[in-house]
Amino acid sequence: MSSEMEDLYQDIILDHNKRPRNYRPLPLATHHADGNNPMCGDEIDLYLVVKDGVIEEVTFQGQGCAISKASASLLTERLTGASVAEAHAAFKDVMDLLKDTSREADLAEDGDMAALSGVRKFPARIKCATLAWHALEAALTGEAEASTE
Repeated sequence: MSSEMEDLYQDIILDHNKRPRNYRPLPLATHHADGNNPMCGDEIDLYLVVKDGVIEEVTFQGQGCAISKASASLLTERLTGASVAEAHAAFKDVMDLLKDTSREADLAEDGDMAALSGVRKFPARIKCATLAWHALEAALTGEAEASTE
């Protein structure tokens, strides 16, 4: 990956950390899960409004490192308006993106989500990037809590 791309991805992560999108509670949420990463203390509460198999709204609150907050913010942008099936597919895509270096060629198709690919250089931080996504899966399957452990 070129250093220009790495700089762009870092800027995306920093922007989503400083100005997280959809950072608020969602009182009328139909689905909710708390995510916890005990390794670094990240905590995410993820809220969704799902109607007729479509995620109409997704928000989060919590505290944690820049990567966990940026990943949650990216998740909310990516999945608002998506079907539940698309959300499950996005979860798998993010897991693949963070663990599979052969995905380099596909990054252009991932838009801002590709910014998470830089986390692969820091294996200990992958759990930070996946926390919100594990909370998503927990919320969609009716579990109240998700952990990266």
